[in-house]
Amino acid sequence: MLSNNTYTYYFFGFFRSFDILFFIQFASLLPVVKDRKVNARLAMPDPSPVSSTNGAPKRLPVLLRRAWYGLNQAFRQRIAHLGITPDQYIILRWLSEGDPQGLTQRTLTDLMASDPNTITSTITRMEKNGLIARKPHEQDKRANRVKILPAGRRAFEKARKIAMGLQENVLAILPQNRREKFLDELEEIANSCGAVLEKTPGK
Repeated sequence: MLSNNTYTYYFFGFFRSFDILFFIQFASLLPVVKDRKVNARLAMPDPSPVSSTNGAPKRLPVLLRRAWYGLNQAFRQRIAHLGITPDQYIILRWLSEGDPQGLTQRTLTDLMASDPNTITSTITRMEKNGLIARKPHEQDKRANRVKILPAGRRAFEKARKIAMGLQENVLAILPQNRREKFLDELEEIANSCGAVLEKTPGK
């Protein structure tokens, strides 16, 4: 199974890899606080707020969740005509960039930081839609390899262009000369998140 640092690497490395959806995948693990009046500690520990210029407190978990929700919904709407969801897009990407012979469902489950039942259900729908195919593993009879099909690759390439355009829209809020520094600092936060997660008591 991949280390937690692998997940945080993709979480904050999504801009450099031209894929905003890795951010969506990781940030979706954060709890939702639907009512803005509800204190953030109902979702997770309430850290000391960071001061802002307008006096309103800023908390990292809440900001990350807001970013995830906006990105997820925007991307979902933009790829709806392709007949895939953000999660299916991420699976298609792993398959496109992974072993040409295909990846096992266990590997996909680990990469997606999900559970076997959810991944099985998602893969079953994708297989029915002709995006991927499953075949018995050549060495482990208990496992299946999942391989991307031409229709899945076409859908992935189209969705990837949409993801890149969405990324450009998001980054456009920052001046060109500030974007690299922003990404560097975000990467430092990623490393810090991974280090804290590895040190969690009881792991």
